[in-house]
Amino acid sequence: MMQISSTIPAPNLHMFQTRRTSFRCRASPLNPTTSSSPQSIKSVSDSTRLHLSNLDNLLQKQSPTTQPKQQEELTLAATIQNNKTTTTEKKGKNVLEGLNLARLWPDMKATEEMSPRHLNRLQRLLSKTDEYSPRNTLGSLWREYHGSHDWKGMLDPLDENLRREVVRYGEFVQAAYHSFHSNPAMSAEEPPLPRHMVLPDRSYRITKSLYATSSIGLPKWVDDVAPDLGWMSQRSSWVGYVAVCDDRREIVRLGRRDIVISLRGTATCLEWVENMRAQLINIDSSSSSRGKPKVECGFLSLYKTRGSHVPSLKESVIEEVKRLMKLYQGETLSITITGHSLGAALALLVADDVSMCSTDVPPVAVFSFGGPRVGNRAFGDKLAAQNVKVLRIVNSQDVITKVPGMLVSEEVEKKLRNSKLGAGVLDIFDEYSHTGTELRVDTKMSPFLKPDADMACCHDLEAYLHLVDGFLASNCPFRANAKRSLARLMQDQGANVKKLYTSKAKALSLNLQRQASFSISGCLPSPS
Repeated sequence: MMQISSTIPAPNLHMFQTRRTSFRCRASPLNPTTSSSPQSIKSVSDSTRLHLSNLDNLLQKQSPTTQPKQQEELTLAATIQNNKTTTTEKKGKNVLEGLNLARLWPDMKATEEMSPRHLNRLQRLLSKTDEYSPRNTLGSLWREYHGSHDWKGMLDPLDENLRREVVRYGEFVQAAYHSFHSNPAMSAEEPPLPRHMVLPDRSYRITKSLYATSSIGLPKWVDDVAPDLGWMSQRSSWVGYVAVCDDRREIVRLGRRDIVISLRGTATCLEWVENMRAQLINIDSSSSSRGKPKVECGFLSLYKTRGSHVPSLKESVIEEVKRLMKLYQGETLSITITGHSLGAALALLVADDVSMCSTDVPPVAVFSFGGPRVGNRAFGDKLAAQNVKVLRIVNSQDVITKVPGMLVSEEVEKKLRNSKLGAGVLDIFDEYSHTGTELRVDTKMSPFLKPDADMACCHDLEAYLHLVDGFLASNCPFRANAKRSLARLMQDQGANVKKLYTSKAKALSLNLQRQASFSISGCLPSPS
């Protein structure tokens, strides 16, 4: 092995040995594992801040042209002199601005992140690909997120895991809407063909299609006046599906195997007609004496009526739930029913029957979006007695959540219930009443939507998911780091999005289209 002394001339050997004895290893500021003295750390930190501050000032200059060497030296000297006189707080501020940490931690500059000046953020929100919030493992806490304690302490402020679960179940309903509108027609002469659809959550598998049938039909003169209504006038329509979690990793994350029943909102003419049949009737068709659970006549009709080639919604759901319970016997199961608008109303009727279909029914929870009132107070008490947990997501500007019944807000209804006179009046008229726990959002909290958005926007499911994704607490502004894409909201409710954002969105979409065309043309082979 070669010795050091053999590579150094003899006259210089004593100098090298002297310097080697005085040599000490100094800690690097980039290596936290090496030890160093507090004085050296302080000097390195000050030096690093100084260099970053100088770099920050140089990068913030308006003129991109290079200066002469002499002018650069003068500018750099002036910058160093200014940094010596500034405080440590100002140095830290310049460093943070130079590093642009707001892109890493949007909460630090919430107001600026909501500004259209930050085109990168707006471009990401307008992209077609959703950037989901992280899915944490629920594990042993899944019962709390499923409503075992009525979501106490999780709604205001909104728990981040619960937010993700609410949005996830809302996307199951969106999938039902998409599937129906892709093929709404249904033959009245033969059974429906199997429906193929793709769920947003690939860890779930669809096991059953569900149909709702109206008990009434349109008059014959309607066909003469409007012969092109087509599927809008059909009595039976595809209304949703049953799906089960079939992915082992997702089952571990959720803490159980989840069965989902997803139901869409109103789409056909006869469904709208059934919505208008607001008379309260007894849910079990027995005597109509006061104090019995009652629900709206039209909702119950769509739920219990059989079609010419399809069973009723009630029969299909009960049959499929029993089959799945038997198939996965011995596993930890849950039943989650989710719906929007009419689907939210039907979800409560489904939950009422599913919770009583067997002696060992798994926990049943309902996640409803923009649901109307369904029944009287006795019906709500019946669901609570059967341990059905209901989380109602309500937009304060959504009129549908205030009907049928007295067109009053839920705050007024609660005050009436708490007063003896008001409670007596409501009981006399056997008035409609909401049931379950409420998560209230507000269109006015969104920095993207107009505060005077129309009724359709306030009831739109995508607007609901947008508001939930941005909700922090009732006394907090819209979440600055909300991740849900604005592309679909722009597509469906563009007239209700602030012009400030629509103009920027148009400019960004044009730029994206140009970039895409350039990239495609660059990939094309040149003609030979």
